[in-house]
This record gives sequence, structure tokens and C-alpha cells, in this order.
Amino acid sequence: MRFGDLPSLPQRPSLADRSWRILACVPAVLLLIAPASTTRAADPMPYDVTLDTTGDTAIDKVLHDASTLISLQKSAPVGPFALAARARDDGTRFDAALHSFGYYQAQVDLTINGQKLDDPGLVAALDAAPATPPVKVEAHVTLGALTHLGAVTITGSMPPGVSADVPTDLGIRTGDPARAADVLAAGAHLQATLRQAGYAMATVEPPDAILHPAADTLDVSYAVNAGPRVDLGAIGITGLKDVHEAYVRNRLTLQPGQLFDPAAIQAARDDLAALGVFSDVRVETGTTLDADGRLPVTFAVTERPPHLVELGLAYSTDLGLTPSVGWHDRNLFGNGEQLNLTASASDGGDADKGLGYKVGAQFIKPDFLARDQSLQVEVDALRQDFQAYDQDALLESVTITRPLWPHWTGSVGLSAEQEYIIQEDVGRDYNLVGVPLGLKFDNSDNKLAPTKGIRLSLGVTPMQSLSAGGATFVTMQASASTYFDLTGTGRSVVAVRGLVGQISGAGPFSLPPDQRFYAGGSTTVRGFRYQSVGPQFPDANPIGGTSISVGSIELRQHLWGNWGAAAFVDAGEVTAHGPPLETGSGSGVWRIGAGVGARYYTSIGPIRLDIAVPVNRAPGGDAFELYIGLGEAF
Repeated sequence: MRFGDLPSLPQRPSLADRSWRILACVPAVLLLIAPASTTRAADPMPYDVTLDTTGDTAIDKVLHDASTLISLQKSAPVGPFALAARARDDGTRFDAALHSFGYYQAQVDLTINGQKLDDPGLVAALDAAPATPPVKVEAHVTLGALTHLGAVTITGSMPPGVSADVPTDLGIRTGDPARAADVLAAGAHLQATLRQAGYAMATVEPPDAILHPAADTLDVSYAVNAGPRVDLGAIGITGLKDVHEAYVRNRLTLQPGQLFDPAAIQAARDDLAALGVFSDVRVETGTTLDADGRLPVTFAVTERPPHLVELGLAYSTDLGLTPSVGWHDRNLFGNGEQLNLTASASDGGDADKGLGYKVGAQFIKPDFLARDQSLQVEVDALRQDFQAYDQDALLESVTITRPLWPHWTGSVGLSAEQEYIIQEDVGRDYNLVGVPLGLKFDNSDNKLAPTKGIRLSLGVTPMQSLSAGGATFVTMQASASTYFDLTGTGRSVVAVRGLVGQISGAGPFSLPPDQRFYAGGSTTVRGFRYQSVGPQFPDANPIGGTSISVGSIELRQHLWGNWGAAAFVDAGEVTAHGPPLETGSGSGVWRIGAGVGARYYTSIGPIRLDIAVPVNRAPGGDAFELYIGLGEAF
């Protein structure tokens, strides 16, 4: 307000009048400057919670998790009236939690600043409480006697011949603790058992319970309506776009008219999901029976995008930078056929003298001549310029693969190679044909980062060189790895692997250089340059051998968040002749590498960085090797 806007002043009062008015204003001024906390309740009202322990860790955790006083203390502060309501709500929650453990006689006494929740003066007392110190909320728990199950009965329409068709073992019996979770699970178990016996419309009502406080027992009764035993009706398939319906129906293991079986339906669903052409497969069973008294079933599928592009990048000091690219068609002709086009290159490593590349095309035909049997046709063109040899090659193969038993697969094929290889400045043309035979076992839990299970691979390949003076030989190789989860959580894993191989029928210099065994590098003995373990020419270039033995042990440890670490030891030997593991055979020397690594875990697998050093370094060998890639080494 400006000075010119001031109103005219009234006539000046006398000194006595002014003194009286000043004294009259003193109480009002004191009221204005007094702390608000002495006359007004805090809103929101701070509080502390004390919750009794019962001596049972599981019960204490459930009570803690059930408490809104604790879970909402900081995120949703409240005033005095709402605080009292929150405490009453917790009392109900605590009762339900204790009942779930079978303590139906338990008591929970809740107080706020020593006053019970049903005290009529509680809210007024809270209204008058200051903001500091926080009010004290205390919950005192008395468990009382544990209630046990009394009579356990099943009522309603059970199917005929129940003892033969439907096991009546509910998983609970008279005398067991009356835990709510067990009682409810028994009803679900009964309904699932009825459905597994073909009673698709079976229902089991929530159990009726009668408490006998004097005896500390609880009687429970399950009302069952089994309904009819039904067969499958029409089987529908929805959501198909590019995948042919005939292909999907040929894959289905269900047929109309067979007895309703949830396990068989789930197995059929899992089989369709494993085809690789669907991102989602759902099973929808009818809610009513058809005119023939059968139950219709529909498989609702969602097709995956037909094409996929993959980019990859790895690095190691021995092979240098290794970029890769892949283009994949998941459903080439509408029947789940795959076409995979890939290309990769390598350059700049200690064992890589020049640019190398590999370009390949792979076609896979599922259900070839028989269900679950696949045909794989592959053609690769490659150039490799290693310290051991230079190679230009065209590789062709045809392989048939099929499952034999759970986790076991077998394969048989025909391979051919046309190649030109230079080793120690001597170049030769080779033409090879082979018949690779394979047997694999794999029950590990993850492809890129396994934490448990076993992997086993056995291979035998008779080979014939069609070149002048060519050799006939047989390559045999066996590898195995196993994984031990030390904590049961997958955070601490010990991985062990071993590999042995033997070539019979020819000495090393009768074999094409690329058909010999080599060790060293990320897949065998880390810390040693790629292919550098084994016999060597006078100029220290690798010769290769006819037998190989490799072993590794690695500790993989999650640390925090997505980060982890690893420590490992690898050992390997390649000999110019003699069986693997034979001490002193040929010129083989056991080489040992050790190292540590870092891991960053992503949704598609761990990004791996390993650094390894040779324990018994060979003359002219590298002081260390560095490896970066996706997925564990084995």
C-alpha cells in the first residue's frame, strides 16, 4: 500500500485509554506466539511400532509382512483417527495370519501409548498428543495352544469306484496341525485328482470348518461334485497366420474321443510351444459339454515374427575381434522349416595372421520322415589364416537328428570337404568325405549360463581322403561338463568339464592339418594362444596331434545386482601319437592356465570377460590372454 492511500487517522486517545488497550492485547499476542503443538494434534502423526516375536521365524515373518502399520509407516503417514483404524485393521490381519498356522486360540493385544484400541478416550488422547516423541504402537502376541485337525471328511457326489479311479489321500489327516494352507491345498489336490481321472467338470467347494476350542481341534469337510467322466470333443486351433494348420495338427498328441487328461493336454501344449514358431500357446477348455457329452478344447497360438536378425561381437587376444551377423527365417514354407544365414570374421589376434571369415547357410526340416526327426543341410565357405595353417575350404553336410530317450539325442550324417591348406609353406589340396555319428545328453537348466545338470557328447567320424595317397582314419571324441549349485539359488556354481579325443588309422602327417587335434584358447586351455598347446615345428608353429586331453574347473559367483566373478584353472595336452592320458606319449606336454573373470548378467546370458595366464609358459608363448564374449566358456 502506498503512503497516499493511508486512511485518515482517528482522534488520538488518552494515555489511560492507550494503556488499557495494550494490556488487553497481551493475551492474544501470547496465544499467537505459543507453539502450536501444545494446543493442536500432529497430523500426520509419527509413530513407532513394536511387534512381539513368537519364537517361530516363519510366524514372525508373516506377522511382519501382514502389518500395514509397518509397511505403510513411511509411505502413507496418517492422522490420529486413521492411525487407530490402521491398528484395528492390523489386529484382524494378525488373527488371520495366526489362524493360518493353526493357532486359533491366539491373542494379539494392540495398544497405542499404552491405551487399548477399544478405549473410548483413545482418539481424544491422540488428538492431544504432541508431535514428538512419536506415539508407541505395541503388539503383544500370545500363541496359545496349537489346534490340530479332527475329523476330515468328503461329502457330495464322488464318482463310482473312487478307490480305484481317484486316490483319496488329501495330504492331510486327523492329528495334523490345522494349518490353513494345508487345508486349502488338500481341496485343490482333490479337485486336481478328480480332473486327472477324467472328471473335467469336477468342483470342490471351499472346506467347511468347525472349531472345537475345548479340544483344540478343527473338523473340516469337503463338498465334492464330480460330474461326469468325459472324453475330449472337437480340438480347435486359433491364431494361425503363416503356419499351416495341417502341420500343427500333425504335431498334436491329442485326438477327439480320448479321455480328458490335464497332463496330456499340458504335454500337447508344451510340444507346440517347443516348435519355435509360436511366442505363446494357451489351452482353453470348454465350460460346457457338447451335444455328445464331450469337452471341446482349443489351442490359442500367437505366431512369432517370422524373421530374426542377430548381431554378435567377441574379442580375444589370440583371435582378435570376431564380429558376426545372422539372418533367420523360422517358418520358410509354413511347416516350421528354418533357414539360417550367418557370416563371421576374425582379425588382429596373436594366432591369426590375417583376415579370416566364414559364410554359411543352414536349412532345417522338422519332422523329416518321422515325428521329432529333423533333417539339417549345411554349406559353409571359410578362409582361415592361423599360425598353424592357412585354409580355404568349402564344407557340406547332411545330418539327421532325433531324440532317443529323455535328454538324449542321436545323429547320423554325411559330410564332404574340398579345401586347400598351406602349412609350413607347403600347400596341398584335400577332398574328404565322412560319416559323422553323434550321441548327446543334456539336462542342464540353461544354455548360456547353466547352474546344474550334465552335458555329455560322444562323436565318432570315419573319414576318407579322396586325394592321391589319402588316408582312411576315424576320429573319436568325448566331452562332458557338469555343474554344481552350491547354495541352491544359482549364485555360487562350480563347473567342471573334460574332453578326450583320439584319431586312429593315420599319423599326424598323414592327416590334413585341419583334421588334427589342437588345444589352447577359450574353448580348451585359457591362457595359451589358440592352437598353441601341443607338438610344434622348429619355428614354434603348431603341428597338431592325434590325441587330446583337456580338463577345467571354474567357480562362478554372483556378487551384487547383475555383477559376478569367476576363477578357473584349465589343463590340456595334445600328443603326436598315442592314446590320451598316456604319460609321456609322443611329444605332448601338459599345459596349465589359470585366471579370473568378471560377469555381467543380462536377460539373454552373461557377458563374460576372462583374463588368464599360463602357469607353465611355453618358450615364445604369450604372457596372458584376454577373452570377451557372450555366455559362459562351457
